[in-house]
Amino acid sequence: MPVPLTGVTVVSVEQAVAAPFATRQLADLGARVIKVERPGSGDFARHYDTTVKGLASYFVWLNRGKQSLSLDLGSAAGRSVLGRLIDRADVFVQNLAPGAAARMGLSAEVLRVRDQRLIVCDVSGYAPDGPFGDRRAYDKAGISVADIAGGMYAFSSILAALYARERTGVGAALQVSLFESLTEWMAQPMYYAMYTGVPPARTGTSHATIAPYGSFRTGGGGTVQLGVQNDREWHRLCSQVLGRPELADDPRFATNAARVAARGELDREIEAALGTRPPDEVLALLDAAQIANARLNTVGDLLAHPQLEHRWAEMESPTGPIRTLPFPVSTGGAPPDLGPIPAVGEHTDAILAELGLTDAEVAALRSSGMV
Repeated sequence: MPVPLTGVTVVSVEQAVAAPFATRQLADLGARVIKVERPGSGDFARHYDTTVKGLASYFVWLNRGKQSLSLDLGSAAGRSVLGRLIDRADVFVQNLAPGAAARMGLSAEVLRVRDQRLIVCDVSGYAPDGPFGDRRAYDKAGISVADIAGGMYAFSSILAALYARERTGVGAALQVSLFESLTEWMAQPMYYAMYTGVPPARTGTSHATIAPYGSFRTGGGGTVQLGVQNDREWHRLCSQVLGRPELADDPRFATNAARVAARGELDREIEAALGTRPPDEVLALLDAAQIANARLNTVGDLLAHPQLEHRWAEMESPTGPIRTLPFPVSTGGAPPDLGPIPAVGEHTDAILAELGLTDAEVAALRSSGMV
């Protein structure tokens, strides 16, 4: 079986994380992704660091399997080439600064007049119809959670639009914002605060509305993570792990609501029971009791995690082979496509030739700095 998106062409004027994360997943599933970059410097994420054999770790993560077309979109010639390319595409993605795509004639309204089957996906910091619509947005957390959230919704929305087009023959205009994507992830605490009048307390690795749930100290200065989801698991924890079956029906802890209200007392009881046992013993007891658990891992621990041992694969890059983890979903058919990471403009000549430009025309564009 071919990979699912074989035959789908995506043109993306993209930079940084959110849009590249969406299109990399499309590429993993077999789509041809043409990444449009500035001549010379390319996507500025290429220059965040040089840690992966001279390449940026962000760029290596987000751009395997794509073709790179260098194009000066500030020029009429560059925009003309891009327009011809979009006319052949199934999907157009962009995450330029607010308003930039529209100023270049790349709005969904303009593009879909030419081709009703085209799927246009605009990724921005805030929805353009809101008061913050003209603001730039960047992540403030250590991991790019807003970009990842927006990229995932862009990816899934494009898949849905491709499926709908198969039935209706009509494409779509998709608008994905990082702010609204993260707001969706915050829906549960928002509902909690809206209907109680009190925002959930900050609880670190613990859960604001479920207990016991989080990190607990064990013997030897160790720590384990555990989470109890229902009263059946609570009873097993008390009898099989803590060795304190009487705690299960203690009025302070008999229901989840009671356990949350008495979290401090609950945590002290649990840590008192676990405090003389090494973490490996506690984890084994939790496994036997079928209670979710984990160690608190460092990045190094994650790299060596046995669950990933047989997942590592290899992809090519301009500086040689690089270890990578494949697409995290098994499709049941052909394995995901782990294509190489492109150099800036690596595929420019071949793509322009596909559009019918002669060698002389390509040479003229190159000499003028347009590509």
